[in-house]
Amino acid sequence: MTEREKATLGYLYDANYDAQLLEERRHCKDLCHEFNLCKPSDVSRQEKILRELLGQTKRTFTITAPFWCDYGYNISIGENFYSNHNCLILDGAKVTFGDNVFVAPNCCFSTAGHPLDTEQRNQGLEIALPITVGDNVWFGANVAVLPGVTIGSNTVIGAGSVVNRDIPDGVVAVGNPCRVLRKITEADKDKYPVYKE
Repeated sequence: MTEREKATLGYLYDANYDAQLLEERRHCKDLCHEFNLCKPSDVSRQEKILRELLGQTKRTFTITAPFWCDYGYNISIGENFYSNHNCLILDGAKVTFGDNVFVAPNCCFSTAGHPLDTEQRNQGLEIALPITVGDNVWFGANVAVLPGVTIGSNTVIGAGSVVNRDIPDGVVAVGNPCRVLRKITEADKDKYPVYKE
């Protein structure tokens, strides 16, 4: 069994010394580098690179440079996906975003975990657990989402949160560790003033 197959099945795998994975990461980093060097106005070139890099995209999306990931092919983004500057996705396992997901600056989505056992860690072994994000989710700035987490639809993750467990649909969740603060209600439609003629 290849190291990539082990990762896909959720086993410890050699992420640091396996030749195939090292080459796949080099190819991915080259594409990220190329994307990050594009002029902001060269939207068509950016889109072409991202469609080559990412596993699945929909019709409309925006990723603002700089952006980095490990493999790219494990990332699936929904319609109207938006990420601001400095989004980092460590995609040793699948990372799936639904439609209308907004990611503020400096967010990290990491499927990678490392053994507590020093011998295993020093052998270059790691584990990769998938991350799944529903529709209509907003991540505040500086959020870290850890391996194996599922975040429900219509949820807001507050700035600076460390998400180390599943978060349900329709809530505001914040903190380190991230926890549900409250449900999102109809009253939230009146939180900000709306200009009316």
